[in-house]
Parts: sequence; C-alpha cells; structure tokens
Amino acid sequence: MAEFETFTHDVLVVGAGGAGLRAAIEASAAGVKVGLVSKSLLGKAHTVMAEGGVAAALANVDERDGWRVHFADTMRGGQYMNHPRMAELHAREAPDRVRELEAWGAVFDRTKDGKILQRNFGGHKYPRLAHVGDRTGLEMIRTLQDHGIHLGIDVHMENTIVALLKDGTRIAGAFAYDRERGRFKVFHAKAVVLATGGIGRAFRITSNSWEYTGDGLSLAYHAGASLKDMEFVQFHPTGMVWPPSVRGILVTEGVRGEGGVLRNKDGKRFMFADIPENYRAQTADNEEEGWRYTQGDKNARRPPELLTRDHVARCIMREVRDGRGSPHGGVFLDIAWIKERLPNGEEHIKRKLPSMYHQFKQLAGIDITKEPMEVGPTTHYMMGGVNVDPDSQMSDVPGLFAAGECAAGLHGANRLGGNSLSDLIVFGKRAGEYAAKFAKANSAPQLDNSQLETLARYALEPFDRDTAENPYQIQHELQDRMQDLVGIVRRQEEMEKALEVIEGLKQRAAQASVKGNREFNPGWHTALDLQNLLTVSEAITRAAIERKESRGAHFRDDFPGKNDGEGKVNIIIRKTGGAMSVTREPVPPMNGELKQIIEEMK
Repeated sequence: MAEFETFTHDVLVVGAGGAGLRAAIEASAAGVKVGLVSKSLLGKAHTVMAEGGVAAALANVDERDGWRVHFADTMRGGQYMNHPRMAELHAREAPDRVRELEAWGAVFDRTKDGKILQRNFGGHKYPRLAHVGDRTGLEMIRTLQDHGIHLGIDVHMENTIVALLKDGTRIAGAFAYDRERGRFKVFHAKAVVLATGGIGRAFRITSNSWEYTGDGLSLAYHAGASLKDMEFVQFHPTGMVWPPSVRGILVTEGVRGEGGVLRNKDGKRFMFADIPENYRAQTADNEEEGWRYTQGDKNARRPPELLTRDHVARCIMREVRDGRGSPHGGVFLDIAWIKERLPNGEEHIKRKLPSMYHQFKQLAGIDITKEPMEVGPTTHYMMGGVNVDPDSQMSDVPGLFAAGECAAGLHGANRLGGNSLSDLIVFGKRAGEYAAKFAKANSAPQLDNSQLETLARYALEPFDRDTAENPYQIQHELQDRMQDLVGIVRRQEEMEKALEVIEGLKQRAAQASVKGNREFNPGWHTALDLQNLLTVSEAITRAAIERKESRGAHFRDDFPGKNDGEGKVNIIIRKTGGAMSVTREPVPPMNGELKQIIEEMK
C-alpha cells in the first residue's frame, strides 16, 4: 500500500460529464464525502458536444405537451425495448431537472413572453428541446461545474481507472493511474458511480472524442455486473463525411429542426419516399407543410427529415448504396435553402446555429449559409450499457451504480435526440442520491493489498515486452473491422468473422509493447485502453448475432423485419468463468397506467 497514493471517499464518481457532475452534486448534498475522477480535464467532457437541446415536456411552446406524451414518444422511438419505469421517471422528472439548471444559472433561449424556448427534434411530437442556440451541452457543463465547485467535491483530473476493486461481492473502490506522470492511485470508496459515456472509439467513423473507449462498461463487466442490449448502437444520420478535416463531426439535428433538408446528388429531397406507416399520420407529405412545421405552425405535420435517427440513417445509406449519394459517400444537408423563404435567412441561420456556422467555416472552409454540407451516418451513441435498477441506478454488483450513456434501459432500441441530456440530469441525480444512501447504510469495505499489486503488475506489463505489436495498430484494425463488419447494416457471416478478428486482436493486445517511461506516454494509455475496446466490441457483436431481427438501431440485412418474439427480450451479457455468456430476459412489462398512455397516444 505504501507505494500507492490512496484517497478515501464515501462515493466515488467516475466521469465528469453531465451525469457524473450531477451525481457528484447530489451525493455531496446528501452530506457524504465525494470524489470525482475525470479521464481528461474538467470541462472537456463529451457532454459539451451535445448541441440540439435537452428534452423535457415543459409545454412552453405547445401546451399540448406533457410527460405522458414524452413517455409515449420515448417508448415508440425505442421500439418498446425501453425499461418502462425508466422511461416514466425520465419523462416525469426531466422538467424539474431543467428548471433546476435554470435556477443554478443556465441561460436558455427564451420565448417572447420570457419562458424557456423549445425546438422541434426528430421523434418528438411537439417542440420539446430546451436549448442555448446549438451550445446546450456546453451550457449544461458550465452550469453544473459552477454549482458543484462550491460543494467540496474532491476532483481528480486526468486519471484513468484500470479496474474496480471489490471486497467479496461488493465494490471497494478503484485502481487508477495519473495520465501525466504515470503514478498509481487507489480510490477507496463505499460506493462507485460510473458515468464514463460511450463506446464510439470502437468504430472508425465516430462523433465521439478520444475518451470514449467503453471504460465504464468494461470495468463493470469485469467486476461482475451484467450488460444489457449492447447490440443497439446508434449511428447518427448526419456526421460530416467531407472534407477530411471534419470527418465524423456531428451536424446537430437542430439543423433539420430549423428547416434543413436532405438531398441526394440529383438535388432530390429523398426522405418523402419512405415514411413508416406508424409515423405517417404525424409526417408531412409535401415540402410546404414541412416548412410550416419548422416555423412553429402547430397544425402542420413535421418534415420527414425529423423522423427517428435509425430510419433517417438507413434512408441515407439506401441513397448511397443505390448510386445516388454525394461524391464522398454521403448525401447533402442543406440549410442554406431557407434564404429563399426568409428575407434575413443568412442572419437567421447564424443566430440559430452559431456553433455550426463558425465550426465548419473555421475547420472546413464551408459556409453553411451558402452551401450544403456533405453528411452520412456516424457512430454516435450506445443505447445499451450497464444493466441497472431503474429507480436507484445500482447494477447487480452491490455499491456499483451507473448513469448516463454507460447505463442501459431508458432508450430501448433507439434514442430520441435530446433525451440524452435529460437522461444525464435525471438519472445522474438518482445515481448520486442512492449511492449516498448506500454509503451511509454500509461500513467501509476492506482493500486487498495483493489485488492492488496484481493490478499494478498488469498495468506495467507493456513496458516489459519486447515485441513488434503496436497498440495503435491494433486499435486501428479493430476500428476498421467493427465499422465494416458490425456497422449500420449487419449480417450473420460478417459478425461471426468479426468475432474471429476480435479474438485474434485480443491475443495481439496481450503482447502489445510500449517504449519509453510512464510519464506522458500515450502509447501506454492506448495499450491499457485496448482491453476496454475489445471487451465492448465483443459484447456488441455477440448481442447483435443473438438478436435475429431488425429493430431500432440494430439492422440485420439477413433478418430485415421485426420479430415479435425477439422484440420482447433484452439481450444480457455476463462474465461467466472468464468467458462472455449471452442470455435473454423478458422486457419488463408496463403497468396499467403506462399501457393506457400508450394506447391513448396511438
């Protein structure tokens, strides 16, 4: 123990994005000692990239909205694979969480009468996304940090968790290293909240930043927790595909919410050609009505560009596959066309979408007020994750909680835009609240010195090897193969090939070597990240093979239709005897009130 710097907390929160900060704030408010570990610098969390808004049924723009409508939209968007209790809690509590942010200093855009303004978004029946231009995630992080900094939370920046520590069956803390100097740290805690985000870096083209290597999911899995619905990986329909300087960077759904349209290489607005039957009554079948909807006409139906993300992504891929795509394998997203409709269209775009305008002007030399963007599907979000209790967010390992993108249940087979930010604050709060209760109700766990020494030896092994296996090369090969074999369109034989590839890469990763020393060594960091990336890649692939139907974000070319039997089960992944096991569990049933809401909303 003497060689490891040790920190003791009641609750340890891993991840400093929206969910992690909200959990830390709530746990600290409960009077327990809280530690917050961040893989990067505070303020750098991927939450800042969320642009469109936070979904909450405030009913400020359309009085017909309410939690019941939001619940029904979320369940429909998730193809009824959602945990109904999580969807209910989310829809009920999101308005209070947004008002809480406002009370803490968040500066939202406003209606003419001073209420929080809300915009249209894909899959939402009414304008529901409270926003700050297209910088909503940034404002959320700023607000949560400013509020949390006064609560006495111990913040440990630029630290990576290598493994979770256990005392018997319960969590005892985490073993980590300082990314700058390479020194090991031990975090002793009664409860741990995982809020580490997603898995995007397992794929070649992604909107996710470098931190998104599936850490929380892998840590939970290796600690004995189950993972749920890992096959449901969302490919956002509009990531930039050209020029290379911006490849993978997201074009917020807010662009389509403000009137942006999708066109193929012939200039045709192709989304009108494929409107699903269950959305036909809500979707405009002509350009004029779709335009009126984006301008706030409550009697108009929404344009087809605002259908759910999985559907829009597949329509784009159809255009590309059939030879109608853009020159670089995407389609065109055009917001500049609204200058034909609005006399001050250019200034309107700059005011409504300031980040989009400045970002692509500076990074790509593209003026979105004058020319279309070339976009295509990009790996964006993980609907699956750690299997948690809907009320407390605790996993099936006592004392281990998860919230935000790394937790499963809320979004089902496909997440609606804007639900991610409200997910963070609703379930971040709950995770922090119940982690504090668990810490108060339980004594401090014991740390096993031999476990710490074993983990230290494991972490240093890459320095002891003298092989030609480069961790960067292994990571790049994994990303390429996952993109090609387990991407937006899946087939049995390709996914079986992916499992063979992953197994080979595991063996190579076990021999990966790094040069130099522990200080400022990104090669070492990459070598340690490989276990997480390989674990989540295998879980995604095995779950996708198991689900023999197409539902939400999971599209099987060999099983293109829905299967009611398949659609009534969650795919559960566990570590059993050192290997990955796959089982099925029934989707939790809805209670009478929730069933009635769904029937009424149909």
